[in-house]
Amino acid sequence: MFGIGIDIGSTATKLVVIDGGGDTLFTRQMPTGFSSVDASDRALEELRVAGFDPADSEARVVATGYGRISVPYADKVITEITCHGVGAVRLFGPEGTVIDVGGQDTKVITLRAGRVAKFAMNDKCAAGTGRFLEIMADRLGVSQGVLSRLAAEGEPTKISSMCTVFAESEVISMIGRGEPRANIANGVMDSVLGRVAALAGQGSGAPYYLTGGLCENDYFVARLGERLGALVSTCPQARFAGALGAAERALALVG
Repeated sequence: MFGIGIDIGSTATKLVVIDGGGDTLFTRQMPTGFSSVDASDRALEELRVAGFDPADSEARVVATGYGRISVPYADKVITEITCHGVGAVRLFGPEGTVIDVGGQDTKVITLRAGRVAKFAMNDKCAAGTGRFLEIMADRLGVSQGVLSRLAAEGEPTKISSMCTVFAESEVISMIGRGEPRANIANGVMDSVLGRVAALAGQGSGAPYYLTGGLCENDYFVARLGERLGALVSTCPQARFAGALGAAERALALVG
């Protein structure tokens, strides 16, 4: 028997397969692209090629994330809050504050005794999300990885606009007046860190765990810890937290 978790986010789709003993058999990440329906189809093909056909009588599938309703072969759909919570418990433990910086939103989930006790979400504005960093990196002509390296080298620079559109205009003005790119990058990262840290303040406090696409960004992890005044723990597998939680829930459906 095996459980398949499919997390279709706004920018990335993650797949996780675990066996009956809870061991991870397969992980994959790919761009969601313009359509969650297309991402679902590509996920199905990836799973079949890897030898994990959702149609197998021993398989169960749970879909989560932004595009979860676009997975017709899922046995169940579950909200990303629940799945991220389950995945974080597996990765980090039953207590703490989970900070998930996604492509279109940022979530803060409080875990108590292995369950989601409460959550807060920024889903009204792209500021403080991965999309904001993507837009600003594009404007500066660099990748997000290079953006972080530049930020570490730059001098503190204030970006005052809270809105992504206005912040982009502010960055354009900085470029126009010759502000060093490293300083602008520092301001961009600091703006996101401020938003994320403020939202994290609605959680239960330390220990803090970071999931999502920034989990392998050492600069972001370290600076977020400074903002929060506590260590922020993460791991490479944390980007798969939602899909991992979905796979755990899928396994529970096997009977």
